[in-house]
Amino acid sequence: MAINLNLLLKVMVQNKASDTHIRGDSSVFLRINGAITPINSSTMSQKEVEEMIFPLMNQRLKSIFAEKHEVDFSFEGGELGRFRFNVFTHKGKIGVAIRHIPLKIPTFEELRLPVEAVKKLLTNERGLILVTGITGSGKTSTLAAMIEYLNQVWDAHIITVEDPIEFSFTEKKCIISQRELGSDTTTFVDALRAAMRQDPDIILVGEMRDLETTQAAITAAETGHLVFATLHTMNAVQTISRIIDMYPPHQQSQVRLQLSESLRGIVSQRLLPCSKGGRLPAVEIMTATPHIKKMIAENTIDAITQAISKGGFYGMQTFNQSLVKMHKEGMAKLEDILQAASNPDDVLLAIKGIEQEIEPGRAK
Repeated sequence: MAINLNLLLKVMVQNKASDTHIRGDSSVFLRINGAITPINSSTMSQKEVEEMIFPLMNQRLKSIFAEKHEVDFSFEGGELGRFRFNVFTHKGKIGVAIRHIPLKIPTFEELRLPVEAVKKLLTNERGLILVTGITGSGKTSTLAAMIEYLNQVWDAHIITVEDPIEFSFTEKKCIISQRELGSDTTTFVDALRAAMRQDPDIILVGEMRDLETTQAAITAAETGHLVFATLHTMNAVQTISRIIDMYPPHQQSQVRLQLSESLRGIVSQRLLPCSKGGRLPAVEIMTATPHIKKMIAENTIDAITQAISKGGFYGMQTFNQSLVKMHKEGMAKLEDILQAASNPDDVLLAIKGIEQEIEPGRAK
């Protein structure tokens, strides 16, 4: 069948696909609930791919693609929502990855996040809050939900720096300045430095992808702003280690002190299939309590996971605790829970312990 862009995006939305993959002289594939699925009779020639994609790019984007053989941009699809495009080459042919960004910004409840724990983190008016996870784990949606919540409850100026802009916000109690790399600013670092003169209360950085951006984000948090950013890390301990390891050895002691003072919390997540359909996140939440701040400053971060597991009063939970709760509530299959776990044996032992506790007739 002949495929045009509008038809493709409609099929994507109708099938609730998170991503679409197009490659010249190949079928089109959708990612639905985490699984790659081909669209029947959807082979596109290299020429058809070029004719679909190139008209979406302005001269600046075409120049970037010609030089670097890859480029990111967003596309407004009307009632279908927004779409993030990554265009690249492989074996000399064009490939395209399209991510669907819904028009409606999801709520914490719709994302199945631990609502009260996340809201508690957002009572901070300054400092650094990180959302982490692998690509496709829902970081962007979680950040958008956080910004939208603050948009409804706080009179503030929010500046976002994104590559590219994904969710589009409607101003409510806040004024929101969304800046896109390339069209509105040159780099994350330049935008963060300029933000200091733009009277922000809240700053969102798309990703702390290098040392310069990380330094600028931490500085912004230290100077009294609430800063949000993402990292491609699996959990709180790995996140803290990754930030410190970005710095040269002679600066790491100083950055531990800076991070211990500026960090307010880390939300790490992994998506797994829900037994009731769709996907749901396993979520680790770390709140920077005085005890955890001390561990960061003194470089005893390996003990942070244990502190998180005992920090329920502060809204904290480990991945293991999140996964065990999913099993207890019947929200995910055991094999999917164990596959998502960093330590499947520990999760299985915890699940068996719960089952033994509630076994009928067992002595309490």
